[in-house]
Amino acid sequence: MSMDVTFLGSGSAYPSPQRGASALVLRIDGESFLFDCGEGTQTQLMKSPLRASKISKVFISHLHGDHLFGLPGLLCTISMNLSPLPDRSPPLIDIFGPCGLRRFLRVSLQLSGSQLIFPYAVHELVPSDDQCPEEGRIDPELTREGGILLPQERPGRTLHPDPNTECFTLVDDKLILVKAFKLFHRIPSFGFSLEEKERPGRLNTELLKELGVKPGPFYGRLKNRESLTLDDGRVLTPSEVLDPPVKGRKVCVFGDCCRPVGKAYKHACEGADLLVHEATLEDGQQEKAVEHGHSTPSMAAAIAKDCGVKMLVLSHFSQRYKPEGLRREEEDEDDVTEMKRQAEGILQGSGTEVVLAQDFLTLTVNLEKRVMQ
Repeated sequence: MSMDVTFLGSGSAYPSPQRGASALVLRIDGESFLFDCGEGTQTQLMKSPLRASKISKVFISHLHGDHLFGLPGLLCTISMNLSPLPDRSPPLIDIFGPCGLRRFLRVSLQLSGSQLIFPYAVHELVPSDDQCPEEGRIDPELTREGGILLPQERPGRTLHPDPNTECFTLVDDKLILVKAFKLFHRIPSFGFSLEEKERPGRLNTELLKELGVKPGPFYGRLKNRESLTLDDGRVLTPSEVLDPPVKGRKVCVFGDCCRPVGKAYKHACEGADLLVHEATLEDGQQEKAVEHGHSTPSMAAAIAKDCGVKMLVLSHFSQRYKPEGLRREEEDEDDVTEMKRQAEGILQGSGTEVVLAQDFLTLTVNLEKRVMQ
């Protein structure tokens, strides 16, 4: 099962000709999950090889416009381009984000007279007061649930963190587990982790042939960890013919922040294959970054080191930092490659690779031979 991450926007604050506003797509098993949707995301999708119609879930980290303003337009465009079959309803799109997202989307669609032809549901994460300064707390009246559902809107869940792990469970199915965790920003922000469920180990087909078990449904039953009774009456257990389970891949995406809240991030991101973290300003401007609720490369690297991740991808750069291939030394004094060196300095000897995000960069997350302990 393939898995990759494509950056549609790697800049902060607003879309520019060099960097779009925050958005990335994670593809797995034919589905596309969109993380943040800044202004212009649908245009970036059209320029990419990705298909907006494949998006089945959307995760919004926080309610600042450079992570959100593209969502109503994108949903309308998906709706306009759908050609539903007469005997089959379009699939539902699940949208996750902080309290207030449901009302934002409902009012945006109502005031613009927009009607979607596919069903959708907005699931809200309840923030806590320690996720932002007092002035950043959103007035409960603005997030208060009210009004009737729109024609295609389905009831959404209100999500609270698990008291033991402090993580929110967003998706838990046969293939994947998606969690959210709290971050500190100017307004409440969240990060997300997507982890594959473990895979069954390899079947010892040579042994099965020796035992007279022919390929077919019996193999599938053993893969599903069901015991099998042989013709001679012997009971064959999966542990006799299955290698240990293979650990699934994990990708983590942090929203804007200057630090995590609590230790939930480590529970969710420990050993991740790929971690995307903002680095709005370089290390020399850390005081300014933190003042505005943002991070520097070294701050991002410290999180990656703490979690023991394989790859750290820096993103959400100030628009002053042009992508490496577009930088002209005689005009630009801000060197984005220096930000990579700053992160690498913190991660020296850890084995973590550092990558600079840029628009339309696609990173494949390979499935390695990782046996569960």
